[in-house]
Amino acid sequence: MIPDYQTIMLPLLKLTSDNKVHKFRDVVESLAEYFDLTEEEKRELLPSGNQAIFDNRVGWARFYLTKAGLLKSEKRGTHQITEQGLNFLKTNPTELRTKDLANFKDFKDFTESISKKNKSKEKEISILETRETNETPEEALEYAYQKLKYDLSRDLLDTIKNCSPFFFENLVVDLLTKMGYGGSRKDAGKAIGKSNDGGIDGIIKEDKLGLDTIYIQAKRWDNTVPVREVRDFAGALLSKKARKGIFITTSNFPKSAYEFVSSIEHKIILIDGEQLTDLMFEFDIGLSTQSNYLVKKIDSDYFDE
Repeated sequence: MIPDYQTIMLPLLKLTSDNKVHKFRDVVESLAEYFDLTEEEKRELLPSGNQAIFDNRVGWARFYLTKAGLLKSEKRGTHQITEQGLNFLKTNPTELRTKDLANFKDFKDFTESISKKNKSKEKEISILETRETNETPEEALEYAYQKLKYDLSRDLLDTIKNCSPFFFENLVVDLLTKMGYGGSRKDAGKAIGKSNDGGIDGIIKEDKLGLDTIYIQAKRWDNTVPVREVRDFAGALLSKKARKGIFITTSNFPKSAYEFVSSIEHKIILIDGEQLTDLMFEFDIGLSTQSNYLVKKIDSDYFDE
């Protein structure tokens, strides 16, 4: 199990008690061994996929210890214990949490300076209180984003299901053309929803030149799509001597459907409701941006001398 950043703080401080300068990457590896993490746990990423969870938590543990004056960093990517840190370890502490850091003047000064920057008392944010959640700031932000996205995806699917079949077909057109299929929007609009031929809802070009053709099945379903529907679609492709197809639904497919499409010569892509909303998020279909929050970090290359 990956420890939270507060659990990491005391072992991290003890690891540096030799008074030597330690590189961040070396510390991460040593702590991973200390906590007996598996290779899978060490590689587990934040929801954004931008950083390993354990690396992120070690980084924030180091950040708070530095703000408390227990560690110092005189060179990028390294840190060393301070005299105050050594004195604290002499008290033989059994744990170290962010609430304990409030006993150090440097950390109190840091949190107070943050509070003073907030003009509105109603919006005042106490780092000390926030961090008692055991989540690092990136984790709190990313998991909140995932929760908002999940809730919005459910609402989005409900909205799609309440629309007409014609609207859903046009949504598919908008999505596929935004993804680069179908040539122009006009060409794609003529193809999708016009066939109604043997289980095929439409035809769309694979690229702007029309080098290949993709057959489309777009169905609004509430329950799991029966595998026979996928088989019928494959049979329709065979009758058209087509090689590629996309089956899009607002619900989901059984395991047997995926096993079936992987066993046939034709290339059929199954897109369920979750994947559909993910693609709509990625290509901004039917959604508008309410707010943007930019999370920035120091550009290390800029400061290299």
